[in-house]
Amino acid sequence: MNTKKVLIGFLAGTTAVAATICICGYGYIFKALHINLKKGSLTPSTDDEEKFPSNPVSNFKQKPWQKHSDYNKKQLSSTLLEELEKTSASSLVVIKNNKIIHEQYWKDHDSSSLMNSFSMAKGILSILTGFAIDDGYLDSEDQLVSSVFPQYSESKYGKYLTFKHLMTMQAGFDWEEEYNHPFAENSKQYFVDDLAEQTFKTEIKEMPGENYQYQSVAPQLLGLALRKVTGKSLADYLSEKIWQPLEMESVAKWSTDEKGMEKAFCCIHAIPRDFAKIGQLILQNGNWEGKQLIDKKYCEKLLHPTAENDAFCYNVWADNESKIKLHFFYGFLGQFIIMIPSENIVIVKTGIYNRLDVDQKKRPLQVQLLAEEICSIFID
Repeated sequence: MNTKKVLIGFLAGTTAVAATICICGYGYIFKALHINLKKGSLTPSTDDEEKFPSNPVSNFKQKPWQKHSDYNKKQLSSTLLEELEKTSASSLVVIKNNKIIHEQYWKDHDSSSLMNSFSMAKGILSILTGFAIDDGYLDSEDQLVSSVFPQYSESKYGKYLTFKHLMTMQAGFDWEEEYNHPFAENSKQYFVDDLAEQTFKTEIKEMPGENYQYQSVAPQLLGLALRKVTGKSLADYLSEKIWQPLEMESVAKWSTDEKGMEKAFCCIHAIPRDFAKIGQLILQNGNWEGKQLIDKKYCEKLLHPTAENDAFCYNVWADNESKIKLHFFYGFLGQFIIMIPSENIVIVKTGIYNRLDVDQKKRPLQVQLLAEEICSIFID
């Protein structure tokens, strides 16, 4: 009898807790548990592409990278191999002088494996913003967001919000970027059914343009705005402007919420070789095989650090102080597209490690290590 009472009490308590979680707006936690228990890892990973609905990013023709004469002939240093092993690398691709010189995969991955971009997608979204300006959908990056979403004109601070603020993390949202507990807005963003609802409910608490604060809600609003002005899904626009012109080797996937809205803050699933083409495009200031695909001046702005944070550009990171000057796209768990202009080198590395050491400007120290080791190995 006592056992029965205990069981009844436990079930009643569990039900009450579950009801409270749902009432407080955290019902997505149950969705997260269901998805992760059913389809693999309990935490976000590079292999999340089957966990969520997605929109395809189609290519038209395939044009693989030409192979360098030294393709996979040189051994990686023990320092680099140890670092890659320690940080659970899943892929490493190196492009030198527009040819693939090295590629290596770990943990059952190969050249056809789709990898999650995580926040590298934010930089790709900034590239799409440049295309939207070129195509006349936007006047410039200084255009007010309220011109697309009039409700911001009624906001004390939102009426000053521009597209540039969204790309430079100076939007001033009431949003705490937090990845370490399930009740954080970032956790909700990853699993929520309606990203637009979450985004538009997030208030702007201070004047845009005055302070840098990394907030994943900013690119989500940018993605919503791009969908509205172009009349196209982000995946279709990415296909039209990048995947088809660059003749990517594989169709990619862009994860969406339940309403078909792309997770603009993350989650483009593509093969590392194709991520490398994006790095090469920006390294060449938007020129691809002699054709200027995106405005050169915009590409220069894309890589120009802001006064508020000289390590951050238009959702692309910068390191102009170290021995090797570089820019890089940076994704959670150690996803990088690293561009080294002085050597015409692009490095793509993916992994599953969320404890990377960072410098005072929040840049992973691994980026410089990768750059230094790769350059020492592959520069004659």
